Amino acid sequence: MSEFQAKMFNKKAANPKNKPDQILDAMGLKPGHSIADIGSGGGYFSFRFAETVGEKGEVYAVDTNQEHLDFVRRNAEERGLHNLMPISASEGSLNLPEKALDFVFMRNVTHHMSDRAKYFKELSRYLKSDGRFVVIEYEQGRLISFRRLFGHHVSKQTIVREMREAGYSLEKAFDFLPEQHFSIFERIGRCNILRD
Repeated sequence: MSEFQAKMFNKKAANPKNKPDQILDAMGLKPGHSIADIGSGGGYFSFRFAETVGEKGEVYAVDTNQEHLDFVRRNAEERGLHNLMPISASEGSLNLPEKALDFVFMRNVTHHMSDRAKYFKELSRYLKSDGRFVVIEYEQGRLISFRRLFGHHVSKQTIVREMREAGYSLEKAFDFLPEQHFSIFERIGRCNILRD
């Protein structure tokens, strides 16, 4: 079941209506960067990130579902993506290198977290001083929708407030996704300097 689920996650992420190419372009991910894909699911974005950052970059596919991670590992090996490392984690335990990441990427996962501000603050220790959080999350949706009925959404305003509590401010926000909000956050007080 989990392999089927992983494939379905990937199929949905790859759907052109969900604009995966535009997401990658907007992020500014470059060769040599390091990124953690929190809640990586079937690994669609992890694979894309690994191709983008190249051999000198690193991608950590982080998930709590071991079957999904096994699926990601097998597919990464088949694709020759040696820079992609699956990481088994829980909300309270991550095995990532400290102060090493250029990006932490979270897509459709924050609605599963109980204390997001605390979790964002914990994740910040893995980011470089100029590292960024990328958060893509479902909007509430129609009055009668799966997202609304089962709480599979978090408002942009809530994410911005919780990121601020964790020490991050909104750097950029995009509105091209049909069902989600998409925001990039940087450390509060960080000067906008030229980036590599």
